[in-house]
Amino acid sequence: MSEEPASGPKESPPAPRTGPREAWKKGGRLLSVLLAVNVLLLACTLISGGAFNKVAVYDTDVFALLTAMMLLATLWILFYLLRTVRCPDAVPYRDKHAGPIWLRGGLVLFGMCTLVMDVFKTGYYSSFFECQSAIKILHPLTQAVFVIVQTYFLWVSAKDCIHIHLDLTRCGLMFTLTTNLAIWMAAVVDESVHQAHSHSNASHSRLAPDPERVASGLGGDCPCATAICQIFQQGYFYLYPFNIEYSLFASTMLYVMWKNVGRLLASSTRGHGHTPSQVGLFRETFFAGPILGLMLLVVGLAVFIIYEVQVSGEGGHMQQALVIYYSFNIVCLGLMTLVSLSGSIIYRFDRRAMDHHKNPTRTLDVALLMGAALGQYAISYYSIVAVVVGMPRDLLGGLNLAHALLMIAQHTFQNVFIIESLHRGPPGAEPHRSPPKEPSLTFANLDALHTLPSCPPAPRLVGPSPAGPQEAVAIIVTSRGHWRSRCLKDISLFLLLCNIILWIMPAFGARPHFSNKVEVDFYGYSLWAAIVNICLPFGIFYRMHAVSSLLEVYVLS
Repeated sequence: MSEEPASGPKESPPAPRTGPREAWKKGGRLLSVLLAVNVLLLACTLISGGAFNKVAVYDTDVFALLTAMMLLATLWILFYLLRTVRCPDAVPYRDKHAGPIWLRGGLVLFGMCTLVMDVFKTGYYSSFFECQSAIKILHPLTQAVFVIVQTYFLWVSAKDCIHIHLDLTRCGLMFTLTTNLAIWMAAVVDESVHQAHSHSNASHSRLAPDPERVASGLGGDCPCATAICQIFQQGYFYLYPFNIEYSLFASTMLYVMWKNVGRLLASSTRGHGHTPSQVGLFRETFFAGPILGLMLLVVGLAVFIIYEVQVSGEGGHMQQALVIYYSFNIVCLGLMTLVSLSGSIIYRFDRRAMDHHKNPTRTLDVALLMGAALGQYAISYYSIVAVVVGMPRDLLGGLNLAHALLMIAQHTFQNVFIIESLHRGPPGAEPHRSPPKEPSLTFANLDALHTLPSCPPAPRLVGPSPAGPQEAVAIIVTSRGHWRSRCLKDISLFLLLCNIILWIMPAFGARPHFSNKVEVDFYGYSLWAAIVNICLPFGIFYRMHAVSSLLEVYVLS
């Protein structure tokens, strides 16, 4: 009697203990989000202010802030790695959906290109070391160290569900995420200023940056006159897209880690796995999608080279380059729209169950696809209004209108296909659900035959009776599922290759928005440049994120 009251109080403390921890979970997230918002607003203020000549914010101030943020983030990452190594119980669970191999592989690839960019940037600023601040050389060196440490950290810890120092970990992850977003903003602003200067003319000199400042980055006091200096300058500008994608990939992985802080997972696997045992490119496909996608990729590269060569020539050549550019994009976007729509139609006949398990990675993928598509939606709608309302209605205006309409349709149908694909259950679950009643009746009759004493030929009935219908049903279901799976693999590979070429074109300098004067004349250079420079980076990110999602769709099909 005396031990029962004692055991009662011992059972009660865990309930209040888990209650406050769950209540403070949102409080800890709120604290980390507030920290990230304030740091991000400070970085955004300095970066945007440093992009204009008439604001007394210099690029050295931006470099100093980014360097300090990267150093702090690197120190926190080292603390995290050291703490998790010393405490074996720090990570009791690992989210199998987080940090798939293709996402980490892309992070390593973009990280290596970012390191090359840092080498070019260091060589560029070292060309005139005597007349500039040392922070400009320290910044790329610090970024190189930050990229190496962060890439290793995300490679080994992307799946962690850590359970120690919860609030400190949330704040550290959010601060590191903010650092990556600040690097992304700085790269986007620098690349946009460079592109705006390339496409500006004398009448827009008031809005474009000072040519000497863009050429030297120092206001003209240290001109980049040598050949090696110009090679370094052009090299790191062409490598900016990889740095931009690296920062965004790292941000998405850090956000998933932030969501997994303190998360409890069941010991048994739930939901479908994202890493099948055998993954081979072009396996079990009809080869129509990969071949057609590779053809469009090669043709797109040729069109991009022709556009870049001719767009800086005379008016006739520019008109021809724009017609070729828009024609290719119209064909590519039209095919992608039809293929995405056909993939959604195939899913109407797919009997696989939907996966409704909690998955922060999938939730983030859907949110990023929908959010990043808004940038291209905005540009397309602005172009539609300018073409429809504007007076010059010629071939180029018609191509521009068709391109804008197809861009909206392609984003919509591709998002529907990808999101529905990510929510599908594993292909292996389909055969278990498809043969509903006949096999069970056959097995029931077989058991009944076995239990009858007056049935000596029962062993002979085992072969033809149950195995025949069951095997036939399994073969029919497997062939149907295999046919759908092959079509979905072809569709995902085709869309993946098309998104790659549609990422390469704008990421490496194709700006028909400025070469085509319809929108510039309608909105004015100032407003149109602001629209493009704000919305286009999201459109570029959409393409690369769609590539990552489509690779996952291919693996899961």
